Amino acid sequence: MSVATRSIPNRIARFAAYECTADLSHLSTHERAAIPKLVKAAKLFDQIYLRQAWSGNEALQEKLKEKGDRDLCLLFDMYKGPWASEDENVPFIEGVPKRPEGGNFYPEDMKKEEFEEWVKTLSSPEEQRHAKGLYTTIRRNNDGILGYVPYNQEYKDLLEPAAKLMHEAADDLAQLAPLEEKGTNIQTFLRSRADALSSNDYLPSELDWLSLSKSNKLEITAGPYEVYTDAIFGYKSAYEFYVHVRDEASSRLLEAFSDLQFVEDHLPIPDKYKNDKLIPAPIVVVNQLFSGGDVAVPMTAAYNLPNDEEAVKKGGSKLVLIKNVQEGKFKHVMAPIAEQVLAKDQLQYLSADAFTTHILLHEVCHSNGPHHTLGGDTVRSKLQEHHSALEEAKADIAALFAAHLMVEKGKIENVTSRQFWATFLAAAFRSIRFGIQEAHGLGQACQLNYLLEKGGATCDPATNLFSVDFDKIEQAVADLTHDIMVLQGDGDKKAVDDFVEKYSKLGHETKKALDRIEEAGIPVDIRPIYPIAEEQ
Repeated sequence: MSVATRSIPNRIARFAAYECTADLSHLSTHERAAIPKLVKAAKLFDQIYLRQAWSGNEALQEKLKEKGDRDLCLLFDMYKGPWASEDENVPFIEGVPKRPEGGNFYPEDMKKEEFEEWVKTLSSPEEQRHAKGLYTTIRRNNDGILGYVPYNQEYKDLLEPAAKLMHEAADDLAQLAPLEEKGTNIQTFLRSRADALSSNDYLPSELDWLSLSKSNKLEITAGPYEVYTDAIFGYKSAYEFYVHVRDEASSRLLEAFSDLQFVEDHLPIPDKYKNDKLIPAPIVVVNQLFSGGDVAVPMTAAYNLPNDEEAVKKGGSKLVLIKNVQEGKFKHVMAPIAEQVLAKDQLQYLSADAFTTHILLHEVCHSNGPHHTLGGDTVRSKLQEHHSALEEAKADIAALFAAHLMVEKGKIENVTSRQFWATFLAAAFRSIRFGIQEAHGLGQACQLNYLLEKGGATCDPATNLFSVDFDKIEQAVADLTHDIMVLQGDGDKKAVDDFVEKYSKLGHETKKALDRIEEAGIPVDIRPIYPIAEEQ
């Protein structure tokens, strides 16, 4: 596919502009004073991530700014680089190379086998852990020998000023009255996280983030988290920074869905694969004010963090549901897609509540099932480049399993199982449009093909419209939940490769439906406009 396949204006139009705002009238002057400093820190994380994604990103960004092409600069900022992720990572700027598989976490000439052989030569398990760790890059010395460099050294020029801004924001927030409820205050977290940027020891501040009090009006997520940019191994984490304001009423409403043990007890897998170390996950509903770093389009609508297995083991995880982003996605993308792909008699089941509740349950279900293989290794280390896609598919399908379970048990009363199933089917096409080289899109392609094979979903050849078979979908969802979790628990890389190879290929009917969505001009996703940043 050539650079000229789509015009720059066409690429921009594929993402509907959406203003991310929230009511800030309840914030104090101290909280309002902290926000601009946090936004500036988030912009520094943008620069860190550009460097993490590709060694040539920063120079290319400067070149684009000098040229003064506003549309090209906007597109570069949307994607955090010169490749369109939902379009098979095709470059939209002349002269750039193929997107590096391992980002800029490894030498660009490094082969996977070279890294694996080098790790074996390291003298201790601790050295090997650092080499494969979330918080180191891999570089060559003058003799061409591989070695690891801690993030606090690799990105020192950007982490130090970011840490300073976070301390300054904490100074503003320290003027607030004492918290009404137990837990960590936001300024304590900001200070410990700023210190972690310098020390490269993220565990204490992860525990502070997990224990943030509900009395805090701001919700800040900042640090190296997601591993999607490392498509070689899925070992290395990318920096991201979210500035959110809490939506307390919605948070209270959804806390009933954080009962991980209820879901775990009913999973359709043998007990040996079940997670016996679950910690109930707090849920926070927020509205997004700004984001920086690893936040390229498509926009994140929710997240379950941290990803560090040690932090999860000690403190559990936390679910953050981004309300204003969810609303934008349903209005501008989901509803129009459903009109194009669902059978007319099933459009009645399309539901905004089903869409947002499934996303919440998706994040909850990241904690369910095996995180370590039966042999004791982390699933991430065994599944390598396929870990992210399989993990996203696990969370998706387990969430659909959990949704029906909760409806049956009376824990969800405002959405029916048929609404969950039909909305999920339409949402599959939304995710696949992100591209099957992207973890969510690849995972969703595998799920759709599996459900079609099992008869849980069908396509009418005359109309090319898709339907849920309500007699078969429940069993098909349970079977897929079982198969994915067993693959994770066994840690059999060959079996996972075979699964992905079999189910990732898009069928003729699916491609035809995707073409129809494209021809209708429906956006792939939304892109953020942040008024809070323009006010500075």
